Amino acid sequence: MSNVTQEPAETSEEALHQAAALTSTAVEALPGGRLASQLDGQAPLRIKLGIDPTAPDIHLGHTVVINKLREFQDAGHQVVLIIGDFTARIGDPSGRSDQRPMLDPERIDANAATFMEQAFKILDRERTEVRFNSEWLRMGSDQLFGLMSKATVAQLLERDDFQKRMAASDPISALELMYPLLQGYDSVAMEADVEVGGTDQKFNLLFGRDMQSAFGRPQQSVLTMPILPGIDGVKKMSKSTGNYIGVTDPPEEMFGKLMRVPDANLQEYWNLLLSEDPPAEVGPNEAKRELGRRLVARFHGPEASGAAEEHFNRLFVRHEVPEDVAEFEITGEVHLPAALADAFGISRSEARRVIGQGGVRKDGEPLPAEPLDYPASALDGAVIQVGKRRFKRFVEVA
Repeated sequence: MSNVTQEPAETSEEALHQAAALTSTAVEALPGGRLASQLDGQAPLRIKLGIDPTAPDIHLGHTVVINKLREFQDAGHQVVLIIGDFTARIGDPSGRSDQRPMLDPERIDANAATFMEQAFKILDRERTEVRFNSEWLRMGSDQLFGLMSKATVAQLLERDDFQKRMAASDPISALELMYPLLQGYDSVAMEADVEVGGTDQKFNLLFGRDMQSAFGRPQQSVLTMPILPGIDGVKKMSKSTGNYIGVTDPPEEMFGKLMRVPDANLQEYWNLLLSEDPPAEVGPNEAKRELGRRLVARFHGPEASGAAEEHFNRLFVRHEVPEDVAEFEITGEVHLPAALADAFGISRSEARRVIGQGGVRKDGEPLPAEPLDYPASALDGAVIQVGKRRFKRFVEVA
């Protein structure tokens, strides 16, 4: 990996001020002083973000980096959003202890379309250049061999993910070794001045500088952004663990999840998602409510924000049943664990456990552990509640 050196500090006060503002929420801005000198000598800059569309939806953790892109846009710079339809077929090894499964092209294209639709809830579409890296990475063998000659295996194996896997004697495919090369070449092809990514992407971002240098191009600045913790306040926000808030979550679900964020994480949620400090004059509960109002309004509109808060108040402040409850049809003799499994998407064993703990209510009253079988007429029209947040109205059909 190339050494990151300090840039000369011969830049204007205005450029230094702009750089400080743009890097205020970043973990690192590398090399030191580079962005300020770029701002002093060139405008607008080309700000790169590469996304591999391996999943259809984005969560609030993804928006930390996208918010930073919007800050650059508002400062007059050009954002280049690279959809890694080619690199997604390999899979980014960052943070992995094994090789990612390869996706088919149809899934990648569908995910990319969904991602862009969601990203433009934050980015200015008019100031965003969207490119697919298959444009330049679907290359002939001569060009590919030339690209491979620009880096050594030792360089590629420097990354922590590979070091850990080698120490554990876990396999690393030759295809995975190609990922940093291809991702780094994106910076060459797009003539990137700045690349932004999470702290887990630091190796890839710096490798982009190496590739630019190898091709005789000016090297980009690198901004690494913090990783937003999930709603447990500890682990990384992730859909695979259910520890996330999706930007397409229904408004009431988004608001409710934000109200579950631990008080200790309010500062970073406000800083990273709204670029502000939480209001000092109110307590944590009201600070969470305001965070919920503003984020729901951003992704669903102001009217949805008010309705989501009212939904939360109805369920968790006044302990009332929601206004709109989906219906679930029942008939004949109803075996409650089976009905709950079908209605709420849980296992029968989980249903029995919740019933036994008094966690199932009929029109607000806990159902006893026994009996487990009811005639449909006894449940007809009743609102069945599982836990605090899930409701279905049972309706008898002939």
